[in-house]
Amino acid sequence: RYPMSQSDSERSLGVSVAIPTLFVLLWSSGFIAAKTGVQYSGPLTFLALRFALVTFLMLGVALAMRAPWPRTWGEVGHYAVLGLLMQVVYFGAAWISMSNGVGAGTAALIVSMQPILTAVVAGPVLGEVVGRRQWVGLAIGFVGVGLVVEQKLVHGLGTPMGITWSFISLLGITVGTLYQKRKCPNMDPRTGGLVQFITAAAILTVLALLFEEGDIEWTGEFIAALFYVAVFLSLISITLLTVMIKRGQASRMTSLFFLVPPITAVMAWAILGETMTWMAIGGLACVVLGVALVVLPPSVWMRK
Repeated sequence: RYPMSQSDSERSLGVSVAIPTLFVLLWSSGFIAAKTGVQYSGPLTFLALRFALVTFLMLGVALAMRAPWPRTWGEVGHYAVLGLLMQVVYFGAAWISMSNGVGAGTAALIVSMQPILTAVVAGPVLGEVVGRRQWVGLAIGFVGVGLVVEQKLVHGLGTPMGITWSFISLLGITVGTLYQKRKCPNMDPRTGGLVQFITAAAILTVLALLFEEGDIEWTGEFIAALFYVAVFLSLISITLLTVMIKRGQASRMTSLFFLVPPITAVMAWAILGETMTWMAIGGLACVVLGVALVVLPPSVWMRK
């Protein structure tokens, strides 16, 4: 094989940075699209439509890319459970939270505690070592969340029930992450994601029929939000994740996860007009520091 030229090396480095960065930007923007969409329909109805649409899109992607299918019904069952946790509980609770007045930035902030909780809980569940840095990150992160939540409730931005739903969403993605590590370590994101989307579409359709009226205002903003979460947040994000896994870059995406709260807060300010007090900004900084302590490698903090 010929050695890689300098231009090829620079191009490869640019791609290795661009893909995880784009993934995190899409993840952050999903909260903005969700907050926009739930203004025109019930959150469960919106999600049911989203997962029904993305099911057909992901089926096309899986067939076109010749993705490997689950080999046993046991694997299908694990992917379905993962869909319940990661798609129904995580997204369902987060969107219900935002439909109850919680801002997109606040919901993203609470859910961004997932890497911290996952790292701490992984000790007893997966037998992984939990270091002092993880415990410090957990403490700082929860202090930051407490400051932000207190400021939002004092200023009437959200309700206690809405905040509770955000924490349920956090629980869903944390348990889902641990379940995936233990039961679905070799899951293909395309076909495994397809099973999750089918599961989510079925469950959320039933829940929407039971608990919502099904009223939808088919405005341009609603259609744009539905298209965005189905195509960019689900389809393109999963494709990017597949590329990162193949290139061995999934860890880079995880390291960038601590940027989700500030990116979402800026987007919410620019697009939705959400504001934050100085106390809430201080809380945001605490959460970012807490997550960074957990997800960034020790070498970052040991540099002289």
